[in-house]
Amino acid sequence: MATFEVDSEQHGELNCWRISSAHGELLIAQQGAQILSYQRVGEPPLLWLSEQAIFRQGKSVRAGVPVCWPWFGNLQRNPQSVQAMYRGEQAPAHGLARTRDWQLLGIEERGQALHITFELPSARGELPDWPHDVELTLQIVMGEALDVSLNSHNRGDSPVTISQALHSYFAVSDVRQVRVEGVEGLSYVETLADWEQRQQQGALAFTGETDRIYLDTPPQLSIVDPHWQRRITLASTGSRSAVIWNPWTERASELTDMADDGWQRMLCIETANVWDDLVELEPGASHSLRVSISSTAL
Repeated sequence: MATFEVDSEQHGELNCWRISSAHGELLIAQQGAQILSYQRVGEPPLLWLSEQAIFRQGKSVRAGVPVCWPWFGNLQRNPQSVQAMYRGEQAPAHGLARTRDWQLLGIEERGQALHITFELPSARGELPDWPHDVELTLQIVMGEALDVSLNSHNRGDSPVTISQALHSYFAVSDVRQVRVEGVEGLSYVETLADWEQRQQQGALAFTGETDRIYLDTPPQLSIVDPHWQRRITLASTGSRSAVIWNPWTERASELTDMADDGWQRMLCIETANVWDDLVELEPGASHSLRVSISSTAL
């Protein structure tokens, strides 16, 4: 039987839990049910935590896996059906879930894996200016892989349309030396060039600021990191879009919660439902956005 330890920690203003098992160590915050870091035993970190991260209530941490829900990015860049769900005037970036406290429902062993479950109670009709009744849970499974599932169940009597993402920050040896495989030939939206749609040629390498929405993505993408001699594999379900982001030099220097050279050590690949990849939930319907993250030696 697997064994695990759970320790409560305070990081700045945030309540957190450090969870250790035979497979690795996970740090997670109550705010946003946000995974802050994850490291497998005997390996470099798999998920990146900014050295200058700010742990403040109401602010998402520059780290790990922030949950973007019930919209992704700038609400005004979302389809009208997603915008129409929100009744307020000032819509925060990346939705309402990542800066609210979630409830830890339980941690339990099942075989050799550890299952951690959170719920956002305020999604049941109590989010400001978003008057819809959705049962929203996040399940994390620590086993041979790290599985993260964001589950939305429409408990209301009207349809609900959302966009969303698991905004994962991956740790890399040097982003200038890594490549992303699985995107070859895909169409993508180049947000840095007036949201122009383009086509990817070959694997993706990084030579400057990158902020792209890849469309009709396959179920598997991977980060190949020759210096650390590893491949990080992302296997997703419930998603056919992905956002790939790195701020590079100039943008990173503008971010107070990232070291000026922090961009070198991170790469975001966000398993998502964005652009035309929307989630439309009829009353009683459910959707699960899931990514399984694993690493293997090259």
